[in-house]
Amino acid sequence: MLHHLNKEPEFLPISKDDMKKRGWKELDVILIIGDAYVDHPSYGTAVIGRVLENAGFRVGIIAQPDWKNPDDFLRLGKPRLFFGITAGNLDSIIANYTTNRSPRKEDDYSPGGKPCLRPNRATIVYANRIKELFPDTPIVIGGIEASLRRLAHYDHWSDEVRASILIDSRADILVYGMGEKQIIEIARRLRSGDFLDNIRGTAIVRKNIEIFKDALILPSFEDVCISKRRFNEAFELWYKECDPFYGKTVIQPHGNRFVIQSPPPLPLGTKELDNIYLLPYMRNWHPVYDKDGGVPGFETVRFSVTSHRGCCGQCSFCSLSAHQGRIVQSRSKESIVEETQTIANLKNFKGTITDIGGPTANLYQANCKHWTKNGACKGKMCLMPTRCKELRTGYGQTMNMWDEVMKNPKINHLFVASGIRYDLLVENESEKYLRTLCKHHISGRLKVAPEHTADSVLRLMNKPSFKVYERFEARFRKINQELKKKQYLVNYFVSAHPGSDLTATCQMALYLAHKNIRPEQIQDFIPLPMTVSGCMYYTGKHPFTGEHVYVARDEREKKMQRALIQSTQPQNKELVLETLEKLDKGHLQDVLLGKIVQGVSRQTAASGRKQSDRGTGGRGNR
Repeated sequence: MLHHLNKEPEFLPISKDDMKKRGWKELDVILIIGDAYVDHPSYGTAVIGRVLENAGFRVGIIAQPDWKNPDDFLRLGKPRLFFGITAGNLDSIIANYTTNRSPRKEDDYSPGGKPCLRPNRATIVYANRIKELFPDTPIVIGGIEASLRRLAHYDHWSDEVRASILIDSRADILVYGMGEKQIIEIARRLRSGDFLDNIRGTAIVRKNIEIFKDALILPSFEDVCISKRRFNEAFELWYKECDPFYGKTVIQPHGNRFVIQSPPPLPLGTKELDNIYLLPYMRNWHPVYDKDGGVPGFETVRFSVTSHRGCCGQCSFCSLSAHQGRIVQSRSKESIVEETQTIANLKNFKGTITDIGGPTANLYQANCKHWTKNGACKGKMCLMPTRCKELRTGYGQTMNMWDEVMKNPKINHLFVASGIRYDLLVENESEKYLRTLCKHHISGRLKVAPEHTADSVLRLMNKPSFKVYERFEARFRKINQELKKKQYLVNYFVSAHPGSDLTATCQMALYLAHKNIRPEQIQDFIPLPMTVSGCMYYTGKHPFTGEHVYVARDEREKKMQRALIQSTQPQNKELVLETLEKLDKGHLQDVLLGKIVQGVSRQTAASGRKQSDRGTGGRGNR
């Protein structure tokens, strides 16, 4: 059993009064975040704060400061070592706006769901405010917003190529990825007065690069701004250096300065990962939010457990491989069981573990003999076009872990609510896993992501052929019939992804109509920075092959694609008719508008996940 602190856990200080109660006159580190303060291992700031605390540093938190009021940034005084700044679990603009740039009415990471409590580009705004107030105090930036903007990148919201966020924020160092190793190394170096150069998983800005030997020089910020060819060239060069074992330092000139990205951190070992998730979290929002009704987004993860991190899927539109890496890192069964015991002892626990999963639930304990010595293979993918024979699934270990969790008399149900990789559940070796999952660990719906039905689009997404999904769907249906259970697939689809035109979307709409699947929510494609799909959207070409890719840029066409996928919704009728007329397919209107039901399947595709959550890096982003 793993234990870290003997004293009763408490929230990290958020005020001078909290510091006084602990007998502290100053803090070593102050973390500034764009989210409300929730002390749970699914929230990156809580993890970083607890990791620093466990290493002996005094840590305080300033959550959602009023960026227009300097006093909000002064509430904890000046830290002895540094300010750590993050926009939160989501990119701040994704948290504030929908894909079509409409302001969101709710913010799940704010008290009471109240919107507009964080600025756009929160990392930049907070960092510049701190630089004004504490010009001599080091600033460390991190989290998903900083991680995916560490080099020059295409920014969908401004429709331009922007410089590294290090330039605009004036921060001293950027932490990319999950960040636990980096943040401790930074704190220790600042405590001893050492330089911050050559820390794995970080990026810095320097005017001289002579000491960085064998580094790879990327096309400059100025070059990628004026040339889409050079933009794709820079992306491909960077992408090939993202492995922690063979990746090089990459350098990108920005004017008379250089942004220097050190290689990714080495994967965490099982014991390291276990220790992080068994730190003394309060597993609740801070009591100051009780008057607002708490933090809505927390309810979906309150009784959940993160079993692993990293994803070897490499979907083109997803930021996971850029943020968490391709190498899957799994916790031990003992660690997960201990965390579920902690959850079961909570006063408000009702007997259900709502999820044990991660970026892809059925990748828990997946492994490859090459990962621990040589890293992920160059020029070869683990799952595409089919699963590599060297990749081993961990289904036996997973089922054993489920059994151990269920031995706790306080736990009545253990559900898997994370999405699964369905193409790993069509082979014979997965039969027992899928049957066990369906029999005991689905609460009625299972999340899968076919994303599209056209193979031409799926290829650009780096997803398997739609025939693979149909094989899985048939197996899922057969198993549930044998079990005499009525359970359904929650299908995620993406509209207007590069390569998807109105004809391809009409094909998908016809499939959905035939199956009588009526998606309640779909994901409008978001060209996230530092993703393959983001490159295709900006340049109109695939960054690796150079092939031309169709891109729906017109907002009207994007609405048409979305309306086709949700063609039976009354508000979409006129747009569907307009689209069918444009395609000269008016004869399909009765089918798409739901007047004719062709299929017998009664599956739904109701999505319970917010649009902003998909493709941002999964749970626990730092």
